[in-house]
Amino acid sequence: MPEPAAPDANPNAGANPNADAGAANAATIARFYAALGRRDAEAMLACYAPDVHFSDPIFRDLDATGVAAMWRMLTSRGTDLHVVVSGITADAQIGHAHWVATYTFSANRRRVENHIDATFGFRDGLIVRHQDRFGLYRWARQAFGPLGALLGWSPLVQRTMRRQAARALAAWQAKDSSERAASR
Repeated sequence: MPEPAAPDANPNAGANPNADAGAANAATIARFYAALGRRDAEAMLACYAPDVHFSDPIFRDLDATGVAAMWRMLTSRGTDLHVVVSGITADAQIGHAHWVATYTFSANRRRVENHIDATFGFRDGLIVRHQDRFGLYRWARQAFGPLGALLGWSPLVQRTMRRQAARALAAWQAKDSSERAASR
C-alpha cells in the first residue's frame, strides 16, 4: 500500500515532466536576463552549457569561449546598460524571449535602444544554443548616426562592423586571459 502524500505536497508535481522542464527553462531565461541587467557575466555564464553556441547579426558563430569573452566584454563596458525582458516562453527543448537593451555605445557615446528577439535551445536545464535577432541596420543608424543611416544597410559596411567587433573581442580575450592568469 503506497504511503500517503505529505499534506503540503503538490499532488500534480511531476505529472507533466515537459511542463516542469518548460517552467525550469523559462526560469533559466529569466535568471540570465536578470544577471545581464546586473552586468553579472559570471551568473549569465552559469545558465549556459559548457558547449554553448551563440549567434547574432554581429557575432555570427561563437563557441563557449567566445560567448564567455563576449558577455564579459559587453557587461564590463556597458556601465549604463538597462535591460527589459518580456515574452519569456519555454518548453523542454526551446525557449524564446524579447528583450530591449538600452545603453551608450562605447565607441562614440551615442545612445542605443536595441530590440532583440532571442531563441534558446536547452539540454539538461542549461542553454546550449542562443540566437539573438535584431535589425543590424536599425542598430547601425543609432550607433553611428547619419553615417550609419547612410551606409549601415550595405553588406560591405555590415561586414566591416563584424570584423571590427571580432577584433575587439579578440583583443578582449587576450587581455582577459592574461589578467585571469596573473590573478591565479
